Amino acid sequence: MSRGREGGLSLVSALTAWLTRPLASFHLLLAVFGLLTVFGLVMVLSASSVDSFSRDGTSYSVFVKQLAYVGAGLLLFYGALRMPLRLLRRYSLPLFGVCLLMLALVLSPLGTRLNGAQSWFVVGGVSFQPVEFAKVAFALWGAHVLVTKRGLLTQYRHLLVPVVPAAMLMFALVMLQPDFGSTVTLFIVLIALLWFVGAPLRIFGTLVLGAVTGGVVLGLIADYRAERITSFLDPSADPTGSGYHARQAMFALADGGLFGRGLGQGWSKWQYLPNVHNDFIFAVIGEELGFIGCAVVLSLFGTAAYVGMRIAFRNTDPWIRLVSATLTTWLVGQAAINIGYVVGLLPVTGLPLPLISSGGSSVVTAMLVFGLLANFARHEPEAIAALRSLGPGKVGKLLWLPAPQPYRPPVQRKNPRPPSRPGDRGGRPGGDPRTRGASRAPAPRGQTSRSGRTQTRGGHR
Repeated sequence: MSRGREGGLSLVSALTAWLTRPLASFHLLLAVFGLLTVFGLVMVLSASSVDSFSRDGTSYSVFVKQLAYVGAGLLLFYGALRMPLRLLRRYSLPLFGVCLLMLALVLSPLGTRLNGAQSWFVVGGVSFQPVEFAKVAFALWGAHVLVTKRGLLTQYRHLLVPVVPAAMLMFALVMLQPDFGSTVTLFIVLIALLWFVGAPLRIFGTLVLGAVTGGVVLGLIADYRAERITSFLDPSADPTGSGYHARQAMFALADGGLFGRGLGQGWSKWQYLPNVHNDFIFAVIGEELGFIGCAVVLSLFGTAAYVGMRIAFRNTDPWIRLVSATLTTWLVGQAAINIGYVVGLLPVTGLPLPLISSGGSSVVTAMLVFGLLANFARHEPEAIAALRSLGPGKVGKLLWLPAPQPYRPPVQRKNPRPPSRPGDRGGRPGGDPRTRGASRAPAPRGQTSRSGRTQTRGGHR
């Protein structure tokens, strides 16, 4: 017992010591990204082999397409990893505008209707959904707006405008397709932006109430949405209709047991479970790899959540902090929704499992997000100091990565202020002259300074 306890303590000590290294976030994120990508390719090959053979006469047609999408995603991952962050923030508004334009154009004859929704562009036989890239653009632009106005966020009109109206416009364009699942993920991005910037709790109560009301109305005006809710509440009410997917997914998970039937040995992909290599691939994981395989997937996404929030907490740039926390919440939130409806905890929404489900837009966008997070990890203050003093390291040399630039707070403009009022404090007219004009950078909720002392350099804490 004593030896086992000492071995456990030494393992924890070694892990803690490794996590204190300057590039620990970067290396851990690359490990999670690589494992999820390889695991996803293996499961797509296993889950799609029967469907591919029945349609194309070969077991590898879906897998080959997935390989091509992963190759394109790796290019975007590398581009995001090397992208200068100041340039990315500067052009976040044009990028967001282009995405809004594509969301409008996809509703025109230029768009293509697939699987009951006109949300696709098909160019040269390659289809993609503009809403997936709009989620990233909205996070980048929304964080830029909120950070720029951080000294005025105590006023509701500056906190909500223009971010919330822009989000409502996106919701409307996506629901016209209609794509309820993507609307939910866009709502997650909006909630994350407001949460991590420190919005009052009453704002979230209002947004959630509005979302519930909107969901009820949308469910009443569309029969298929009402059927999804009914089948979620009672899957056995229509076992061969609206409740078919949920029941078959539960049967596949139950058939897997603890260790599963073995990779490639599942029955659900033999036309028993539709969309098995896309929306319901987690059911195949449970059937072929059992509870152990499901636990591995949950552990990988849990580690991704930890690393993403670690990057947000350890950065100095307020824009990087807000974008990191928002993108992490969206990525892990979408994974939680997919797993939730496969195991019967949520209604079916049709959202893919990031980096694991087949599908071009989802995989490419998830890789883009991991590239941005990896870039943010290299901009942690300790990582910048190590890279600029000790060199790029093995991974940096292999990928030809430039040394990141240290964060420099923007110069505060001196704007004319109204006459001071009694009782104003902390940067407002009439307050302490030592804090006048200072602004506080938005940080994820619960973040505190390591030393417990307020940092005043650059006019932010």
